[in-house]
Amino acid sequence: MFLIDTDIIIYALKKNDRVLAKFREHEQDPKALSVITYGELIYGARRSAHEIENLAKVHQLSEIFPVIEVSQSVMDTFGMLKAGMKEKGVNVDDFDLIIAATALSLNYTIVTNNTKHFSKVPGLKMTNWSI
Repeated sequence: MFLIDTDIIIYALKKNDRVLAKFREHEQDPKALSVITYGELIYGARRSAHEIENLAKVHQLSEIFPVIEVSQSVMDTFGMLKAGMKEKGVNVDDFDLIIAATALSLNYTIVTNNTKHFSKVPGLKMTNWSI
């Protein structure tokens, strides 16, 4: 099961050949989006020159991929991660950490090009479909 990060969705929307090939390769594998990713996509669409068209694309994506809400379990994982990482002096943006907590709590592999940030999260399974 894959949790698709915002950057990979954007690459797919921009028709990046590598990313599209990976989506085809993993066509049968379950994939989902975090509600955080959904929010980031809505934000980007609202700020774009083609707002209506891009909002329609985001809404279509939410019909293709389940959007996973932030649950109490996800936030329990978030709090544990943030506290443990803070003790070690490691900081990750809260939105990225909530996405990571979602993947960890559901035992998903996160698909991202943002490996610099997500590699700081202990125990997170990660893959990059853009390389």
